[in-house]
Amino acid sequence: MKIKPRTFSDYASIGFPAGMLMVFFVIPFGIMIAVSFFQRVQGAFYEPAFVFDNYARFLTSFFGGILGFSIGLAALVAVVSVLLAFPFTYILTRMARRTQVVWLVFLLSVLSLSEVLIGFGWSTLLSRTAGISNLLVAVGILDKPMSLSPSFGAVMTGMVYQTFPYTVLVLFPALSRLDPSLVEVARTLGSGPVRSFLNVVVPALRNSIVSTLIMVFVFALGCYLLPQLLGKPSHWTLSVLITDQAIYQSNMPFAAAMAVFLVLVSLSLVAISLLYGKKENAA
Repeated sequence: MKIKPRTFSDYASIGFPAGMLMVFFVIPFGIMIAVSFFQRVQGAFYEPAFVFDNYARFLTSFFGGILGFSIGLAALVAVVSVLLAFPFTYILTRMARRTQVVWLVFLLSVLSLSEVLIGFGWSTLLSRTAGISNLLVAVGILDKPMSLSPSFGAVMTGMVYQTFPYTVLVLFPALSRLDPSLVEVARTLGSGPVRSFLNVVVPALRNSIVSTLIMVFVFALGCYLLPQLLGKPSHWTLSVLITDQAIYQSNMPFAAAMAVFLVLVSLSLVAISLLYGKKENAA
């Protein structure tokens, strides 16, 4: 059978997405990589060069500490989000269809909130005058109202609140496909509800859990406004520092170097999550 040669029309369907990817990602990312090797000039902006000074600054204790804090915070947010969302999603998949729709609509409405609204909303809830501490005083847990923000706990609360709906929606398809008979067999053999959940459900969805952890980690790593609104300068992440260096310090080459690093870490983790997804589908 003679194979018909491909024509330009055969590739037209991928032309538009490929062009959009080139214009809005490849070209800007290439420019950012080039700028990351430029040299900052005192009293000016920067000049073209090919130096590694901007990447070498990652080795200093100050920027290394911010980098470590950003990665640690994103990892902690991912772990807490999955620990909270996994049992919640499992229970949600066992509910009636109408109840599932109500909860999913509610979660989607939370996702529609901007980071600014979430940040200012939690700053109000954690404030001294109109915050949660007033309720704690009313029930006798605290002696007087106190401000719970800015603090590391406030940053964690805001970021977990933002990532929780996203985590549930990512886990929902995998948990919906789980065969209920697996849990029923475990219950028949004498396992309790908690033991069945830990020994059957969690191992069966191990790859999905790992992929979700990676995806939430990438999402949290790029968080920008919540550490500023709910935390102290010591709680600022790498994303906040990039803006500070680019806008307020006028150090675009160093900001570009940090942004390149952030993008490469994110792309690497997304690639790992895709490999886990393929492995699960193959199994």
